[in-house]
Amino acid sequence: MVLEAEMKTPTAPTKLGPKGRKLWNSIAGKYVLRADEMRTLEDACREADLIEKMEKEHLTAALIVKGSQGQPVINPLVSELRQHRATLGALLKSLKLPDEVEAAAAEGRSTAARNAANARWGKRTG
Repeated sequence: MVLEAEMKTPTAPTKLGPKGRKLWNSIAGKYVLRADEMRTLEDACREADLIEKMEKEHLTAALIVKGSQGQPVINPLVSELRQHRATLGALLKSLKLPDEVEAAAAEGRSTAARNAANARWGKRTG
């Protein structure tokens, strides 16, 4: 994957919802991805949409429901949400995108170290 500022954002897959489209644009609009990475990104976008639908359903659903034997059990939607969030995390992690916060911090440390070295050497030679 390559950071590419001038690259046109690839067209989002059909039938993506708002969350999926936002995720697509935030990644496909910033990085040039290989075909396999594009497929992974599409899967991640569809997971994001599914999670959004499940979260909306969860807002009005009961937390405790009747189990197969009539016993009270936690709504299976809770477990499904957790699993889909983990799946989304794994898909995004597999893209191996750079951590922008970490990169900015490293760049800041680099600049500070360079300035300190220049100041140190400037004092010795000047």
